Amino acid sequence: MATRPDFEIGGFRIPPGTRRTVDLPVSVLSDHTPVTMSAHVIHGAEEGPALFVSAAIHGDEVIGVEIARRLLRSRKFSRLKGTLIVVPIVNTFGFLNHSRYLPDRRDLNRCFPGSGGGSLASRLAQLFMTEVVDRCDLGIDLHSAAIHRTNMPQIRVSPKAQETLDYADAFGAPVVIRSGLRDGSLRKEAQVRGVDVLLYEAGEGLRFDEQSARVGVAGILRVMHALDMIPEDGVPLAEVVPVRAGSSSWERAPAGGLLRTYKTTGEMVEEGDVLGVVSDPFGENEEELQAGQAGLIIGRANMPVVNEGDALFHIARVNTAEAESRIESLHAQLEDAAMFDEDEII
Repeated sequence: MATRPDFEIGGFRIPPGTRRTVDLPVSVLSDHTPVTMSAHVIHGAEEGPALFVSAAIHGDEVIGVEIARRLLRSRKFSRLKGTLIVVPIVNTFGFLNHSRYLPDRRDLNRCFPGSGGGSLASRLAQLFMTEVVDRCDLGIDLHSAAIHRTNMPQIRVSPKAQETLDYADAFGAPVVIRSGLRDGSLRKEAQVRGVDVLLYEAGEGLRFDEQSARVGVAGILRVMHALDMIPEDGVPLAEVVPVRAGSSSWERAPAGGLLRTYKTTGEMVEEGDVLGVVSDPFGENEEELQAGQAGLIIGRANMPVVNEGDALFHIARVNTAEAESRIESLHAQLEDAAMFDEDEII
């Protein structure tokens, strides 16, 4: 039987049936400290697809780093078919500075596919595209809300094929949202190269959230099983089909002041429901914030101090009657799931 070839990345070779962390050079800081993008490669002994999992494209989105850490501690990969590439921290600069951006204030997720002679963000984007994306068949990109906001666990997808939507359903997050592709984003430029990307949104910037981490790790393993990369035994199969949403919109603060919220993520609302009240510090004036549409709250602001026009509640348009029962079942499923053991995740 022919031997499966080594996996090559960044000038390194990973033999079949082995795993290795490789450091891909990015730049050198002003004090001469080298900066790398580190990728952990698990190259299965048997043929199969190549999947990448990336996190911290925005440096303050640390929940994805924790998901990647837990994933790499899983014991599910002894019989891996294909290749798994995990990049826990894409934007090292932002991660070290607790910032969403790079030192030049550029958003890395608006700089793809990048170029070797462009800005620092552009060079980093090109490195990720050529060394990671171009070697894979599918990607899962891990994100969270920005600081002072939180997102309900959700998958965002803009597939060219039904197969990608099937993988989104297999992930098992409570909500799957079809969202448009933005210029310069990883999802758009990867799709141009024939690689679809599932974008997982959950939790808050610079914060860990146990539910978001658990949904993320379980979801990645489910997708890997759907790809026939790992066997079914031990993979927590989703019991409820996720709710699908075709669009979403933000409800914004009607005035500046102090926000008291009456609703939170994961709740269904009807048009006209009071989401919260904004009042001035003296309590003399109060304005209700009402839902402009029926739907599911998939994100909200956490800061009680708001300015007029601030985005406060993110509502996805869903089939209300169908979604309500599914969301309740999904919450129950998450609450009943066993807590992860540090030595054996899942």
